[in-house]
Amino acid sequence: MPRKDPCQKQACAIQKCLQANSYVEGRCEDVIRAMRKCCEVHTGKNSVCCSGFTQEPKTAEDRTDPTGLLTK
Repeated sequence: MPRKDPCQKQACAIQKCLQANSYVEGRCEDVIRAMRKCCEVHTGKNSVCCSGFTQEPKTAEDRTDPTGLLTK
């Protein structure tokens, strides 16, 4: 039987929060922070949920330009 992803609970909490808040990330900072913490603890333990979550948090400037096309 496959093992449960150690950060699945936090990943689901993020999805639930984003859906409840019209996908405004700023309203879900606490659950996103919890996910980052979980991923730090479980680094290298094959967490599929953490595969795209190991990057540094986006800055406010990055969030206003999700395409990354604006020059700085």
